[in-house]
Amino acid sequence: MVMKKFGFLSNFLRGTVKMQTLSRYRLLLLMCIIVMVSTTTSLAKSTAGRLLWPRLLEHAGLEILWEYDLPIIEKEKLSRMVIVGDRIYALSDQNYLFALNRQNGNVVFSRPFAAPGLVVPGFRLYNGQVISMVGNELIETDPETGITKVSKGMGFGVTCLAARNDSFFYIAGADGRLRVFRAKDMVKMFEAAAASGSSIVSVVADNDMAVFGTAAGEIVAISPDRPERLWQFKAGDSIVGPIARDGRSLFVASEDTYVYRIDVSRASRPVWKYQTAAILNRAPAVTQRAVYQYVNDKGLTAIDRTTGKFLWQVKGGHDLLAETAGRAYVFKQGGELVVMDNNTSKKLYSVNFAPVTIYATNLADQAIYVADEHGRIACIRAVK
Repeated sequence: MVMKKFGFLSNFLRGTVKMQTLSRYRLLLLMCIIVMVSTTTSLAKSTAGRLLWPRLLEHAGLEILWEYDLPIIEKEKLSRMVIVGDRIYALSDQNYLFALNRQNGNVVFSRPFAAPGLVVPGFRLYNGQVISMVGNELIETDPETGITKVSKGMGFGVTCLAARNDSFFYIAGADGRLRVFRAKDMVKMFEAAAASGSSIVSVVADNDMAVFGTAAGEIVAISPDRPERLWQFKAGDSIVGPIARDGRSLFVASEDTYVYRIDVSRASRPVWKYQTAAILNRAPAVTQRAVYQYVNDKGLTAIDRTTGKFLWQVKGGHDLLAETAGRAYVFKQGGELVVMDNNTSKKLYSVNFAPVTIYATNLADQAIYVADEHGRIACIRAVK
C-alpha cells in the first residue's frame, strides 16, 4: 500500500515536471510568435507610407531623394501635380493647394485655393509671382507665402490660362476676343481676335509679341502693346493648347494629326511638321533633345526636336516624366516606368510603378516626381 502511494506520488511528480517543461516550451513558442508579429507589424508600419520600394528602384539605377505624405482628408483625393519654378504645386479634387520645395519636399505653404468644383486651368510663373485663373478670376500668388497679391474678376468667361509680359496681361474671352490689360493697374488697353472669331485655346507672350491659338487652327502673333497682327499660321484643325514656346520656336499640336514647329521670325511655313496616327488632344512636352507627343490609343511618340523625324514610340506610354542625358523616362498606362535611349531609340528597361497614379512632367532637370491619390509623393532620380 505504501509502495503504491509512493509510486502514485512519483508518477504525479514526473507528470508535473513534464507539464512544466511543456508549459515552458509553449511559453517560449508564444514569445517567439509575439516577437515575430511585433517585428512584422513594425516593418509594415515603417513601409506603409512608402509609394515605391527602394530596392525595386535600386535594380533600375534609381534612388529616392525624398518622400512626403500630404495630409489628404477623408473623401478627398490628390488630383494633379505641376512644377512651377522651384515648387511642386499639388492640387486636390477639392481645390486645396499644397506648395512643396521640390529640392527637399518641405511644404512651403498650403491653403484652400478655390471653391470645390471650380476649374483651375493651370499655373504660370512670371517675375516671381504665380499666375492662375479660377473661373473668370485672375489670381496672382506669392510663391513663398501663398498670399494672393492680385485678384481681379474679369466679368466675362475665360477659356485658358492668362499670359503676361513686363507690361500687360493677355486674357482670352469665351467670345473669341483676346483682352489686354495693363499689368500695373489692370486697365483694359485693347482687344484682338482671329479672323474666324474662333475660341482662343492658348496664349503665350513676351515683350516682343503675344501669340494665341484658336479652335479653328489659327496661330496669330500680335504686337505686345497694340492690336497689330504680325503674322498668322493656319493648321488644318483646332490647336491643342497650351502652345509650348522655347526660344524662337513654337511647338504646337493640332487635331489635324500634326505636330508643328514654327519659327516666330518666319512663320509663314513651319520649320517642320510631323504627322501622327490619330487626332491629337494634348499639347507636346518639349526638351532640348526631343518633342514628346501623346497620341490617343497609340502611346507616347518622341520626335527629334531639330529635324522633326521619328525617334521612337512607347505603346501605352502616357507622358514624359523627365529626361536625362540620352534617356527619357516615360510613364506608361497601368503603372509602369519605361526608360528609353534617345540615341539608339531602344528600350533600356522598365520598372513596376503600379502605385503611381499622378505625376508631374519635369522639363527643368532630371528629377522624377510621382504620387498617388492619397497624397504620397516621391522624388526620384538616376543614381549618379
